Amino acid sequence: NQQFETLIDGEKAELQYRIRQNTIFYMHTWVPEKIGGKGVASALARFGLEYARKNGFKIAVYCPFVVLYIKRHREYLDLLNTKFQKPDRFDD
Repeated sequence: NQQFETLIDGEKAELQYRIRQNTIFYMHTWVPEKIGGKGVASALARFGLEYARKNGFKIAVYCPFVVLYIKRHREYLDLLNTKFQKPDRFDD
């Protein structure tokens, strides 16, 4: 389904992505309100970014949450595919 997902207390949270030209495009993160505020979105972002690193993918990020996550975890900036994304989007 082109998404990473987790099920917590019967609620499904997801990070949607697309893959093209050896690049994972992170599109949208969604966490149900019932399980919000528990770090679920951060866990999904971290998993997605580690998946990219482990599998040799570059990344491009459209999801505002994943942009914010990378701003706070700059160690993932090396994954950016600058053909699709300018690094200045991750500046504070």
